[in-house]
Amino acid sequence: MFLSSPGSILLLIISVGLGVPWVHASDHVRVALSERAGHVMVASAGDLRLDMPSGDRMEVASGVTIIPNGHELQVDDERVRGNRLAIQATHEGLQVTLQAEPPDVTNQRWTVYGGLEIMVRDGHLLVVNVVDLEDYVAGVVSSEVNPEWHKELLRTQAVAARTYVLHKKLEHAGQPFDVYASIQDQVYKGRQNVNRAVLDAVRRTRGQVLTYEGRPIFAVYSSTTAGPTEDAMNVWSKDLPYLKGVDCPFDQESPWYEWQVTIPFDTVEARLRDEGYPIGWLATLTPYRMTAAGRVRDVRLLHSRGALIVTGQEFRRILGYAKVRSTRFSIERIDRHVVLTGKGAGHGVGLCQWGAKEMAELGYPYQSILRYYYPGTEILPRDQVVMEPLSF
Repeated sequence: MFLSSPGSILLLIISVGLGVPWVHASDHVRVALSERAGHVMVASAGDLRLDMPSGDRMEVASGVTIIPNGHELQVDDERVRGNRLAIQATHEGLQVTLQAEPPDVTNQRWTVYGGLEIMVRDGHLLVVNVVDLEDYVAGVVSSEVNPEWHKELLRTQAVAARTYVLHKKLEHAGQPFDVYASIQDQVYKGRQNVNRAVLDAVRRTRGQVLTYEGRPIFAVYSSTTAGPTEDAMNVWSKDLPYLKGVDCPFDQESPWYEWQVTIPFDTVEARLRDEGYPIGWLATLTPYRMTAAGRVRDVRLLHSRGALIVTGQEFRRILGYAKVRSTRFSIERIDRHVVLTGKGAGHGVGLCQWGAKEMAELGYPYQSILRYYYPGTEILPRDQVVMEPLSF
């Protein structure tokens, strides 16, 4: 907490022009750890430096707690001017604990490099980790795949993760952050599970970016395709020549190659209503259209007020990605429960992580794996990549 007695280490300095990091170099990534935190606890092995856009600076020992106070911020027991601040550690590394809302949600914890930006938005805290690009890539690799997997797979994931976030930086230029630290973008748990193999993979691919016509591609990936990869047009309505789908016979060792889930019928109804769909009593549901790769493009739901058609991806989101693991499913049975039998995990577009693992173990280098799943692309060094805003 803040110390304010004589001789304490808390300093409040008027420091206009000291370089508060609101403008970021292109080699940094802004990762949203949370958009709706109720309070944030930040700790470090050393002192913390807090900078405000006004130029005020605070230095405090070891840790602070930050909460929203109206449209401004409160740091421990002190209200500060403004609705945002930046935090840096005098020693490398920050421990971040977030209490989301509602308050019964389990606390989230990260240990991260770089710094934090915290700002009040709609009564909640947006918490952003501003981190070096290569440190971010290491955090993604260790979170997205098993860090004990084959070195060529780790290198494959490193290039894909780096490419994906550079693409997102272009998409989100002018926004308060570049990517989420979750499956909405790439899973990022900071320094957790970052081992020597991950650091080696990042070092050996440092600055390498997968490109199409000189630009970083939309380097999406998923766990298990269990068949051909999907055309991005069928998932996000993006007509991208390098995301048209390829055969993937390599991922049969995945634990999600085949799966089955049973969901109570009234749960399906309740989730649809919670999402704002004006349905009556649900009678049945069936796959309505399929993609060329064999996934459910649309689901047709018959109910007492008529019929409803939702996309397969929307159906997954509504019922939960952990339950409906992919859109490659069929309906086994409908009574008081819906029984779905499926294959694969994720959206199925781009790189298949379990397929890439098998290819690595078969002796393929990471460059070949990337070019297989993203045909027509080229790996370029960072300084040769065209970094201009993209449009679709």
